[in-house]
Formats: sequence, structure tokens, C-alpha cells
Amino acid sequence: MKELNERQREVVSMLGNSTSTSGWEDWKWHVRNSIRTVEAAEKILGVTFSDEKRALYKRTLDKFPMSITPYYFSLIDQEDYESDPVFMQAFPDIRELNVSPHDMADPLHEDEDSPAPGITHRYPDRVLFHVSNLCSMYCRHCTRKRKVGDRDSVPDRGQLKQGIEYIRRTPAIRDVLLSGGDPLMLSDERLDWLLGEIRSIPHVEIIRIGSRMPVVLPYRITDGLLAVLKKHHPLWLNTHFNHPRELTRTSRRALARMADAGIPLGNQSVLLADVNDCPRLFRTLNQKLVQNRVRPYYMYQCDLSEGLSHFRTPVGKGIEIIESLVGHTSGMAVPTYVIDAPGGGGKIPMMPNYAISQGVNKVVLRNYEGVITTYTEPDSYEPSYCDRDCRSCHLTLKEDDADETGAIGIEKLLSDWDDTTSLTPENNERLARRDAPADNPADDGAAPAVQAKG
Repeated sequence: MKELNERQREVVSMLGNSTSTSGWEDWKWHVRNSIRTVEAAEKILGVTFSDEKRALYKRTLDKFPMSITPYYFSLIDQEDYESDPVFMQAFPDIRELNVSPHDMADPLHEDEDSPAPGITHRYPDRVLFHVSNLCSMYCRHCTRKRKVGDRDSVPDRGQLKQGIEYIRRTPAIRDVLLSGGDPLMLSDERLDWLLGEIRSIPHVEIIRIGSRMPVVLPYRITDGLLAVLKKHHPLWLNTHFNHPRELTRTSRRALARMADAGIPLGNQSVLLADVNDCPRLFRTLNQKLVQNRVRPYYMYQCDLSEGLSHFRTPVGKGIEIIESLVGHTSGMAVPTYVIDAPGGGGKIPMMPNYAISQGVNKVVLRNYEGVITTYTEPDSYEPSYCDRDCRSCHLTLKEDDADETGAIGIEKLLSDWDDTTSLTPENNERLARRDAPADNPADDGAAPAVQAKG
């Protein structure tokens, strides 16, 4: 048992723990003692909110509940808590009740892209598997706020089996991402069973876990958990650090233990106004992550979930941050900046423009310093015709275990094996006019315009 610092001892004392500090490194103790009320937060912060402010906080909690682990709460700067990045990510804000016209309960259409309980199947070769609706802390910027604290819909083993069976009968799936909620809220035993079932499916190559536990409750990374995870390699884990102050000694130790267990680590940050929308801050965060063997993976534009408008920044702020990273620090410290497209379109990369112009055999480029240069392309390039029949391919690029595969979207337009020359949205009015009867000019043959969902 390590010696607790003064602030940690204060938090334990304020929670009225009768066994002094003995439970601080027990992750289940933190879950049991999570701060869920305004009164408890006042007590631990050592402040008294005005009646008006307390009423506003409670109005917010009536719609979006609060749960903050004592560990994460102990990181809040008591002297400047309202501007503290930990406080702003964890504590309710009356602005969450401001639902803008563009806000949606399920902006990514995860529920609509769900062919089986718990499964979101959006991309061809991978699925998202919602295995828990519970988190040790409820992030105020959560894209799944519609599910936060929903203890009545926590999937049982039977529901999980339905998701597993969908994966088993869908051989295109090679990558399964466990998400939630937080998958590490499951017991070691349930997690071991779940990972074992998925690992037994021959066509599943990779299992990933998305968890914020290393940030908000790093004591969850126990010897028992690591023993379970090591049984089911290859397994990856993506976590969610948003600010350098979250990389405490305890969280760094948890990251080191996972890396030492052979688990590749990634990080997915969300760009949040007044929390981390600063180029210098993001550079510091990503450099510290790499130092702790965590690869910055994504930087997300804040989603259009209900009540998040005060967290959103212009897309230009994200581009500015990427400009401050590319060339200014190691490439491994540069995440991909993405917008998760409303309506279920998936992640769309948003990057600065480095290609300035293009001629017949030259591309004009600029670097991070503003230096402009040219790259000369081959004067004569004869591409090898590809009919997508990998089994008969005689190129040295031939891959082991390659199967004939199809293509969708832009890849289809670039292929040799398909005659498709354009992709046209459904209900295109111009094509509807072509097909309209010649004797029906009244409505000009136009099909109704496509209406945006949500």
C-alpha cells in the first residue's frame, strides 16, 4: 500500500470511510464511493454553492447523472475548480440542457446500424461490441449520453451471446472493438469468458478494448486483469486522455504495466472548448503519451450529441492543432484528426492541405515551415491491370492467404475490375426526371429531396 498524499487522505476522510485509507487502491472501493450528488461534491471540494447554482446543477443531474471516482475527483484544483479541466469533464454544467437544433440523441446512428444486440456494424471488416453501459465515471462530453447510467439495460450473458453469434456467422469480421460504457467495468471472470468466446472465432484476428479506466480509475489495472488480458492476445487497448494533468504517477504506472504485458496502447482524445483547445497543450499531451508508450490514435471533433454545444470548437481549431504537430514533433505523436460523421458515415479525416497544386507529372507541395517544393512523377507509368482475382496473380506483391474481395465507395471507382464510373445518391432528382413518364409534366418528374435524418 503506497502512502497517500494529503489530498487523497482528505477525500477518504470526507467520504466517511471507516477503514481509513485501506481501500484507496481497491478499484471496487472507488466505484462504490463514487461522487454522485452535488452535496457530496461540495463537501469534498470544501465549498458551498449558492442556492441558485446548486439548483442549476441538480436540474442538469435530473437529465444527465453524475458519477466521479474519488481518484479522479482528487485531481481537481480546489483553488480554481471552475476552470479546472478535470472538473469541467466530470461535473455537470447547466449548458448541457441547451439542446441545439443540430443535436441528436444518437448522432452516429449506432442503434440503426445494429444488426444484433450490442453490435454496431458500420465498416466492412470490423464491429463495435457494446458490452457494458456502465462507466466508473460519466464524462460530461460523452457521445453516448443517452445511455449514461442506464442500469436497466446492462447486457446479460444471453444478450452478449447474441452479439457473439452475429460475429461468428459473419466471416468478413476480422476486428472486434469492445466498447460501452466501459468494458473494464466487467468482472475479470466475465471479461475472460467474453474474450475467450470471441477469440475462439477463427476469422477474428484482432480484439480491441476501449476504456477510460487508465485515466479515471487506474487502480482497475490489477494483476488479475492483466493475467486475463494476456491470455487473449493479439489484444489492443485504446484509452482516452484529454489533458496532460490526467497523466499522473498512478496512471503512468497503470500504462506501464499494460505495455509490459504486451498490450499495444493507443489514445483517443476529444477536442473540447476551454479544456484542451490549445496547440501547445496538445503537443505536450501527445509527447507525454508517447513517452509512456501510448500512441496518439485519434483526435475527435466533439460529436453532435445532445447537450455538448458548449464543448464544441470550430473545425479550424482542430486543423490549427494538427498544423502545430506535423513537423514540429515526432510523427508518432501526431494523431489523425477526425469527424465521426453524423448519420453513421464513419470517421472522416480532417487534415491540413499540403498539396498546393498538380500538373501532368508534377505535384506542388508545401511543408510545415511553408517551404514549397515539387515532386516529379514518372513520365511513363504502366499500371498492372488488376481483375481482383488474387489467386491467379503473378505479381511479387502477391500476399499469403489473400482472398478475392469486393470494394465499395471510392475504391470501387479506382479499380480495374469493375465498370462503375460514378456513384449517385439515392433519390437523385435529375435521374428521377429521366425515368418520369413523358405525359406527367405537372410535377416536372422530380423525386422528393432526400431528408436528413435526426
